[in-house]
Amino acid sequence: MKIMNYMNLNQHPVQLSFSKDRTDEFTDIFHAHQGMELLYVHKGQGSVVVNQQIVELSPGCLVFFRPFQLHRIQLNLSPGSPYIRSLFVFEPTVLDSFLAPFASLQSFFRQVWKGSASPQIFSGLPQESVERLLSDYRKQLSAAAPGVLLEEQMLFLVALLQLLKSHGGSILPAASPIKSKSTAAELVMEWIEEHYMEEFQLEQLAKAIHLSPNHVSAVFRQSIGTNITEYLTARRIRQACWLLKTSDMTVQEIGLSIGLSNFSYFCQLFKKNVGLSPYRYKKTSKS
Repeated sequence: MKIMNYMNLNQHPVQLSFSKDRTDEFTDIFHAHQGMELLYVHKGQGSVVVNQQIVELSPGCLVFFRPFQLHRIQLNLSPGSPYIRSLFVFEPTVLDSFLAPFASLQSFFRQVWKGSASPQIFSGLPQESVERLLSDYRKQLSAAAPGVLLEEQMLFLVALLQLLKSHGGSILPAASPIKSKSTAAELVMEWIEEHYMEEFQLEQLAKAIHLSPNHVSAVFRQSIGTNITEYLTARRIRQACWLLKTSDMTVQEIGLSIGLSNFSYFCQLFKKNVGLSPYRYKKTSKS
């Protein structure tokens, strides 16, 4: 199972997908993207796991994921309950430069991009206004000439941000986690966030959150839909991708920094989950 799903924004910094029916193609996996991601739900019910939290997902919600941020969408799929979403992935530095003349909107975007808002979701948006905006720009972008496509895409993202700002203000709307207190699964993710760079021991994790190893494993799978090892691997590979893209560390140093002292195993695990060797990924990211 491929855990990571990185979009390549090196050749073109924007990828937009409008009103796509993903009911029959949906895969429930942990993944991350090279750029910023905005996910708008037209139809579908479920939850999203992000930032070590589990948050409800419903029609009219817009969730944002920061670059290389690990997340997982879980849906309640059944006959007659489709999943239709729009997905906008882009390089945030490019959008930020387009926002330079608009100080207030740029500040709002930087809060979304780099702020500490949690949960990372806009709820209660005016669905009719959002749907109209997406429909109008979908037609406009489909007819855009290649030479002006990037500009048209940026104008769409600016318009979407303006809509979010006008209905969300400087403080993002609150969205209630599925449970008001941290669940056992959330405590596991918080623990992994602090210890993923170390050699993993299930007994140590279980002791830290006051559960037996068998119990913590069962609860995590039931809540998140995957096992602890798969989540830990996803978190480590996400960090490796980030370091390969942004740092001058060697591939071996990066493996050690994410708790994988066996260099050949790290390379094997990375290629299995990303589809490229660490060396190839580093070269592609720098090009």
